[in-house]
Amino acid sequence: MSHSYDRGFIEDFGRWREFSAGMWAWIFHKFTGWVLIGYLFTHIAVLSTATASDPAVYTDTLQGLEALVIVRFLEVGLLAVAVFHILNGVRLLFVDLGVGLEAQDRSFYASLVLTGAITVASVPTFIGGVLA
Repeated sequence: MSHSYDRGFIEDFGRWREFSAGMWAWIFHKFTGWVLIGYLFTHIAVLSTATASDPAVYTDTLQGLEALVIVRFLEVGLLAVAVFHILNGVRLLFVDLGVGLEAQDRSFYASLVLTGAITVASVPTFIGGVLA
């Protein structure tokens, strides 16, 4: 017979500090995967409306969305999510192949830093035209 008890909100909240880099990598990878799946279905739904209506209306709608600053920031966020998911996936592939097993934490942090660098470098591309 096992004994369990309610640890309470405070103790459970404090457990986040105990997570290792591997647990954060798993959480971020799952989160970014779900975001990409959500984006994929949304993207397909929006594109399917293009064939149902006048192409000029679709083009005008996309140009209107691209003019919104919030959409540009969301595109930067999408890039960050995709880049991290790709880099972490490659990292996991190498770990599964037995390469870099002793450096998993460092490779996770490297994927975070590289994601940040690529995302920051892309900001002028996505947002530059709107803010100028």
